[in-house]
Amino acid sequence: MEYDYSFEEDVKIYDTDAQGIVHYSGYYRFFTDAMQEFIKSKGYHFPIIDENRWVVVLESNAKYLNSARMGDTLNTSLKVSLISKKILRFDFDITRNEEQICQGYILHICIDKKSWKSTELPSTFIEHLVKGV
Repeated sequence: MEYDYSFEEDVKIYDTDAQGIVHYSGYYRFFTDAMQEFIKSKGYHFPIIDENRWVVVLESNAKYLNSARMGDTLNTSLKVSLISKKILRFDFDITRNEEQICQGYILHICIDKKSWKSTELPSTFIEHLVKGV
């Protein structure tokens, strides 16, 4: 799979359990950091799209393939795999020196911040997100 963005960072102590191994919840931080940096590179501040719309998590999944430890440098690759009028999905692949550590996805839905009802993503946001991808 060809990825749209890659983000590299080190495993911190707060990502790990008492044995220094990344806790399962820690991988979601790597997903989120990569996603936020990707969207920031497109000129937006996720999860706030504009003054009236937010993007919230609808579903998430992670498949753990190998363990990472405190101090490891992990590369999180991101792919925008689905964009519809209201839905946005990011697929992730976390590696350490090209060894797969974790794969997953996060599915988002756009909501009106006042009513918390689903609403359409702005067309300009969609255009900026796929531009250069």
